[in-house]
Order: sequence, then structure tokens, then C-alpha cells
Amino acid sequence: MDLDSKQIEELVKSVLNNLNGQQNKPSEYRSSSYGVPTKAHVAYLTALEKFEIKEVDIPELGDDDILVRVEGCGICGTDAHEFRKDPFSLIPVVLGHEGTGEIVKMGKNVKKDSAGKDLKVGDKVVTCMIFKDNPDITMFDLNKQNVGGADVYGLLPDNDSNNHLKGWFSDYILIKGGSTVFNVSDLDLESRILIEPCAVLIHAVERAKTTGILRFNSRVVVQGVGPIGLICIAVLRTLGIENICAVDGNAKRLEFSKKMGATKQVNFTEHKGIEALSKAVSDSFDGHLADFAFQCTGAPAGHSNIYKFIRNGGGLCELGFFINGGDATINPHFDICSKEITTVGSWVYTLRDYATTFDFLKRSQAIGIPMKELITHKFPLDQINEAMGVNLRQEGFKIAIVNK
Repeated sequence: MDLDSKQIEELVKSVLNNLNGQQNKPSEYRSSSYGVPTKAHVAYLTALEKFEIKEVDIPELGDDDILVRVEGCGICGTDAHEFRKDPFSLIPVVLGHEGTGEIVKMGKNVKKDSAGKDLKVGDKVVTCMIFKDNPDITMFDLNKQNVGGADVYGLLPDNDSNNHLKGWFSDYILIKGGSTVFNVSDLDLESRILIEPCAVLIHAVERAKTTGILRFNSRVVVQGVGPIGLICIAVLRTLGIENICAVDGNAKRLEFSKKMGATKQVNFTEHKGIEALSKAVSDSFDGHLADFAFQCTGAPAGHSNIYKFIRNGGGLCELGFFINGGDATINPHFDICSKEITTVGSWVYTLRDYATTFDFLKRSQAIGIPMKELITHKFPLDQINEAMGVNLRQEGFKIAIVNK
């Protein structure tokens, strides 16, 4: 229908009046232009090995809260442990802590992220931890305290009847005031999904560097090249360390380790006994044992074996045991004392490691490490049980839930 000039003038006035009314109307929140629903869908782990998709109310935001539309979340080994055995006694629970998404609504007090970067509706974010009023943990100080004593979204009890948006296996998550949040709008979705596991390895390598043994020309062995071990290799390669041997029993993972930067591969299924396996590692370094080793499996036998791969005066970073995997047997005289092995443990990360991870992801891409190829499978939220099955069967590397 054609409009005459008078009708057009009236239409313009009407639009302007509406805009002025919206601008002058006081608002407690800053919200996205496309609106926010009143309901969300979450993947509830309601029993062992059983997720159910449930619809829940989106609660009202407090002045310090942020509502995020979830774009994606990786499946972690911790999620798999909870799925199969509920070691943290959380069921029923909304899991997912490797998540990222877009801010759609903000409380009026929210201005900056945890690193002091501006935040606005439409920004892409990740969370780190929820602290329990611990004054010793701050953003850019030099303390060595990790954040293992804090809470994390995706591993929180579902004990608040007004808020069930506590994990990233959802289509919305409510980030409460007092949480850590980082603006990562300059990273693509796949990179953002990888931030949390990459931070684990940034922390581990920083721990390793405290020994003074890990250098550019170090011979390094990485035992266990699932997602954690593969990322470990990528971090080492990004730092300029090139002489890296990957040890695993999965031929597919060993082959992919070449893309991450490992120069040698040893398949432990091809060697009978620890002496033969140790010789294979030594042969990969032209007859030398490793200067430094990263133990990335959760298997006690892996920890027992790792000392045999390390030279006298070498170093070890143990990071494979994110939960209690059982006792390992070593001989303190032969494995530690007589060889003077310097050992560090690594678990989770610090806030500074999280910030460093953003730059690592950019740098790894710049030098051609295909980090995003780690994400081999993507599933929608309503197929999370299938996704967990693929993860448990080790049919890929990193499995992710990606919302449409």
C-alpha cells in the first residue's frame, strides 16, 4: 500500500515518540534488543547415566547478575565421572563448566569483567570460578594459589528453587554477582569452548617452569594424549619447545599429536614391560631420557611408569589426577632420591592463567596449531546423552554441546 506524505509524517512521529518513551523510561536492566524469554531448557542429570531436558523459569536478575545465552560447552572428564558414578554426590544437577555464550541481560551495577574490561549486552563471555570471600585470590597478583577451593558453574548443588541455571549444559545460565567473568568477544566459538581445558595446561606448564628445568631445548615426554595431553603439547610448542615425545596406547591420538607439535610418538601397547617402554622413549630422543615429563593420565600405573622416562636431575609435572584415581606404587630411592627428580603437582588454574590462556589461543592459531580440530563432535543439547556416550567410548577428542 502506498503512503502519502501526511501518512509518512505521522508514521515517523509515532516511531520517534515510541523511541523517546523507551529512552526516558527508567530500566533496572540492560537487555538485548531481541528480547529474553521467560523459560530456559536445562540438561538435568537426574540419575546415573541419564540426562533429562527440562524447562525451568528464568529468574529475575539482581543488580550484580548477568544472564547469558549459552552458545556452547565442552564435555570434560569430570562431567563423565559425574555422569557415571556421581563422585561429588550432586545428582540431580545441571553440569557443564567449559561453557561460553552471549550476554543478553545485565544488572545495573555490572560494568566491567574480572580483568577490568568493559562489559555490555552482546559481549561473549566465559566464567572461571565463584570465590568464597577468599582475600588471597586476586586477579593480577603474584600469589601461587590455585582456585581449587572455589565453586564452579556446572558443579553446583541444585538447592535453590528459584534458580536452576547453574550449569552450561543449558540454553541460558545466570552468572551471579561475585562470580568471575571474562569478556572474550575477540575469540571465535570453538576457541572459547577450549578456554577452560587450555587454562589447566597453561597452569601446568607454569608450574613446570618453576623447577628451572624446562627450557627451549628440553627433551619433553607427554604421557597420555587425550584432550589434556594434546593441549599440553600445543602449549609447549607455542613456547618454542620442539623436542616432544607423545606416549599413549591409542594410535589415533598419537597420530593427531603430530599436529599439536609432538615430534616423536611411542605406543605403549607395542612394548612389553616398563624397561622396553622406557627404552622406546629413550630411543625417540636418540638414546637420551627426557629432561622433563608431563603425566596426563589418571591411571596409577601411568604415574608409576613416568619416573623411568626421566633422566637424573630431570623434572616431572603430575596433572592427571583430577579425582582420586587410586594409589600409585613407586620406589622413592630409585625413582626420586637417587635421580634427584624435581616434582610439581598441578590442579586447576589461577585467575592469571585464565587471562594468559586467551593469548595462548591466539598465538597457537598464529603459528598454525589447529586447536579447533580438537573439537571432533558437536551435539545439540537434546542429544546430550548421545554426546556423553561418544565421549565415554573415546570416539573423538573434545566433544561439545553447541546450541542452535
